[in-house]
Amino acid sequence: MRENAYLCSYKAQTIKDNYMKFNKLPAFAVILLFGLIEMTSCGNEEPSKQDYNGTPLVILDTDIGSSTDDLFALEMLYHYHNEKRCKLLGVVVNRMGEHCAAITDVMNTYFGHPEVPIGLVRNGIASPQVWIDYSALPYFKGSDGTPMFSHSVSDYSDLPDGWQLYRRLLASQPDNSVCICSIGFVTSLSQLLTSTADEYSPLDGVELVRKKVKCLYIMGGVFGASVEPDFNFAQGITFAKDFFRLWPQDVDMIFSPMEVGQGIEYKPERVIADIDWTDVHPIKQVYMQCNCNTGQMMWDPMAVINAVEGDEVFTLSQRGTVTLTPQAETIFTPAATGNCRYQLPGSTDWNNSMLEKIRKANLSLVE
Repeated sequence: MRENAYLCSYKAQTIKDNYMKFNKLPAFAVILLFGLIEMTSCGNEEPSKQDYNGTPLVILDTDIGSSTDDLFALEMLYHYHNEKRCKLLGVVVNRMGEHCAAITDVMNTYFGHPEVPIGLVRNGIASPQVWIDYSALPYFKGSDGTPMFSHSVSDYSDLPDGWQLYRRLLASQPDNSVCICSIGFVTSLSQLLTSTADEYSPLDGVELVRKKVKCLYIMGGVFGASVEPDFNFAQGITFAKDFFRLWPQDVDMIFSPMEVGQGIEYKPERVIADIDWTDVHPIKQVYMQCNCNTGQMMWDPMAVINAVEGDEVFTLSQRGTVTLTPQAETIFTPAATGNCRYQLPGSTDWNNSMLEKIRKANLSLVE
């Protein structure tokens, strides 16, 4: 971008010199004229970048529309954002279907953040597993037959692809500042990494990630005594292979394996009781109208808590590297210079403390 600005300035200067050489306007008038041209034509070459003060800048990448832990992870981000503990830059939906974008839109609108942009994967995983079907959430009606929840997006077909939203958001942020919370498939991340230069950045996807991303917090991986396929990676193994092959080795990744959230259960009856202050609440309605007693645990919020509250809240492995087998198994190899770590399961007391963090977001509406 800096080179583009320089080129624009150089062209303006060349035109100015030639104009002065062949025309009879006074020099000061020509200088004033082309100064205005230079400012108006070149001022938007590079997106404005906010100063980075250390507050986590978060993009959530979610397969919302199946497990309900995605809903809690997103709800927590609204609360963190309002408490100025993070800034939620956008939500990338990595499960195909405009109804998944509509669920996100309802959440954004209900919790007072209709401005948060949404990206949607369109060439992703066909017919992935659905554990809890709450696709009807955007269309729930009250007892009087009117829509229960408002929307902010008028046409979901106008939403950008997830990888395009990534490029727009990353390009406008300070270097090494963005935290990505990936709590689903890596379809959009894979497409971001294979993307090329565009109107947002002259960098390809790999270099844009290398320049802008501080850390990726990813719900996935199996690092226990047994070697097993990871569900999220196995559902879209081609995307996962590209992701592991292309992710820059100098950009940190912290994995939150399933065994970490496995001990944190937010029982359906407790969810409903915690939101006793209203019935018009998207998560409460999902739990009232859908069967959520399916072995649902709080896996996804662990990536969000780590991104916002820091590593100190968790016990992490040593550094190393992670490779993916053709069967979607994740192999961790210790290495002092590796860019990968993973969360370790906690005690019962620790699990309870994590649950209390999640419950806190349900005890009152975002102010």
